Formats: sequence, C-alpha cells, structure tokens
Amino acid sequence: MSLTAERLDRVSPSQTIAISSKARALKAGGRDIISLSAGEPDFDTPQNVKDAAIRAIQAGDTKYTDVSGTMALRQAVIAKFKRDSNLDYAPNEVMVSTGGKQVIFNAMLATLDAGDEVVIPAPCWVSYPDIVSLADGKPVIVPCGENSGFKLRPEDLEAAITAKTKWLILNSPSNPTGAAYSAAELKALADVLLRHPNVWVLTDDIYEKLVYDDFEFATIAQVEPALRDRTLTMNGCSKAYAMTGWRIGFCGGPAPLIKALDKLQSQSTSNTSSISQAAAVEALNGPQDFLKDWTDTYRARRNLVVEMLNKAEGIHCATPEGAFYVFPSVAGCIGKTSRSGVEIRDDEAFVTALLEEEGVAAVHGAAFMYPGCFRISYATSTEALREACTRIQRFCQGLH
Repeated sequence: MSLTAERLDRVSPSQTIAISSKARALKAGGRDIISLSAGEPDFDTPQNVKDAAIRAIQAGDTKYTDVSGTMALRQAVIAKFKRDSNLDYAPNEVMVSTGGKQVIFNAMLATLDAGDEVVIPAPCWVSYPDIVSLADGKPVIVPCGENSGFKLRPEDLEAAITAKTKWLILNSPSNPTGAAYSAAELKALADVLLRHPNVWVLTDDIYEKLVYDDFEFATIAQVEPALRDRTLTMNGCSKAYAMTGWRIGFCGGPAPLIKALDKLQSQSTSNTSSISQAAAVEALNGPQDFLKDWTDTYRARRNLVVEMLNKAEGIHCATPEGAFYVFPSVAGCIGKTSRSGVEIRDDEAFVTALLEEEGVAAVHGAAFMYPGCFRISYATSTEALREACTRIQRFCQGLH
C-alpha cells in the first residue's frame, strides 16, 4: 500500500524551485553560478514596513487574528482596491492569506468538483495547473503564441469554454512572459465571459505595480463591472514591496465566495502571521514613492537583457510590458550540439547545458506549459545580468 495519496501523483514539485536548488548546490560546490531562476525582487523590504513589524512585536500583537485577517489590514486592502482599481469591497468581501498562492489554492479547493474545468492561458505560472489538479479539477491549457503577445485572444477563450468550465485564470502582468493585458484587451475577453454566466474569473494581479513604458494597468472587474460578482481579484505584497518571505496575499470578491474561502482556511492555516499583517498595513497605507525608482531600475535591466539576448545566435526575445521576466525563444538553438557535446533537443536540454557549461540558471519553457522558450528573471543586479547575458551569448555561439 502506497504511503502517499493518489492526488499527489497528479502534481510535480515546483520546477522553478528545483532549478534554484540545483544552482545553489553547484554554488556550494565552488562553481561561479549566476541564478536568474527565482521570481523574487533583489530589493530589500522598505524600512518603514520593517519598522511597523518591529512595533507590532514590541506592542505584543502576537496573538491569533481573525482567519480573514485583522480589520486594519482588511481596511487597507479595501482602500488599495478602491485607490488603484476603483473597486468597492466591504470587509466581508476581502480576506488575507499566507501568500497569493494560498488564495488560489483556497479558491480552487473550495469551488471545484471532480471534472470541473479551469481555462489557463499558457505560458502560465507553474503552480496553476497543479493546484487545479489537486482540487480534482481539469486544467484546460490554451497556448498563446508570441504572435498574440503571449496573451489570450477572445476567439481562443470562446473555443476553450465548455459546459464544464468553472474558472478562467488570468495573470497580468504575466509570469513567465511579462505580458500584460490592456483595458481594451480585457474588455474583449469580458465580452466573451458575459456570454457564459457560469464561468468565474480569478485574476492574479501580483505584478500590478511592475509595468513599464507608460503601460496602464487594468484588472477585469474594473474594466467590466458586470463581472464583479463572479471575479476573485488576487494580489499581495510579495513582488511590489519585496516582501516574498512575509507571506501576505489578499483578495477581493463576492461575500459568499469569500465566506467559503474563510471556511476552508479556518481548517488549514487559520490566519497568516500577525506580525506580517502589521507590516502589510504599512506597506499598503504608507509611502509609495519608492516604487517609481524600483520600476525605473527594472525597466533599465529589462532593456539591457532584451538587447543582449537578441544578439545571441538562435535566440529571439520580445520586450514585455511588465513583471521582471523575459521569455525568449530558443527555436534557433534546438537540434544543435553544445561545446561539451550535449545535444540541445529541447528547451530543458538548453537550460541544463547552460547551467552546467556557463553557470547560468534559468527555467525551461515546458515548466510553464510552453516549450521552446526559457524564462529569465531580471530581478538581480545589472552587473550580474550583463555577465549572465554575455555567458548566454558565448554558449549560443558555441552551438554547432
């Protein structure tokens, strides 16, 4: 008799974490490794946010909170949604979870029955399909090519919806591509969804603050208010405020759905850390001016990486609208052989050989349900990015 449940056979460990672990192991063994595999800001959490956490500790705010979060944080989330997206929520329509991932997990587990379908545009974050599978749902992967900016087209959404479709998951700006949907593009998708009243929308806006070149962020319930009562808008503090380790995600949605998520969370983690919640209140309510400096830095790094990768033989790299990733194609490298004799038969072979031969860690596109590409995070120093891209150019030049 197997120790593990059958449901675990449906999922794989996170491949982004696996690549990062391998890179750390090589580094511990003395190799000069530049890791561009983790989706984590290299900036430090702002000092005012850290100070708020310290004050909470000193004040003894170390007890359980409401499962959905402290009232102070829920009010800060309500104010954030109103300020940034003109979305109005009551306290019983928002909740706080241990990272954005728990919001998604809660939503799928609380709503999916066996066989329910979830439409997921690909390339997609590695965890979406596995979370759906763990909840007994069926991921319906819709490939979105570079010719459509790696974004879901209305006609492809229409074709993917069936009588069993329960959710559409949207992520803008996207991990892994950095592609972001304009208000007009979201409205076109909303028009399709209005014809299918049984389909709910989970929008993952975790990279909302990281957009470039005058791109204006929009979210689907803002663009089409008629979808408000079947949309779960998810966000968090991890990416915008460099708070990945604090584990704060939050969401807004109709009260019956939030009540279901609260019920599920009450029997799993209960509340997230009271100290992290105090820090998140300051992050959301405090000064936001540092974000411009950070996005200016990210934009300069993005431009450097795109320019250098497009000079590498066999690689083509589009310029993304947001997040801190690029997702270049390696189509021109497939079928060649590396200097050390490794056949580059696919994108996984490419990133594996790149790590072994040049010490650059990236994540292959197949991990994001879109083979033929690879993901680089540019949330690291300009010097490290320049050196990494030089190594990638050298690696590609050595293919024959």
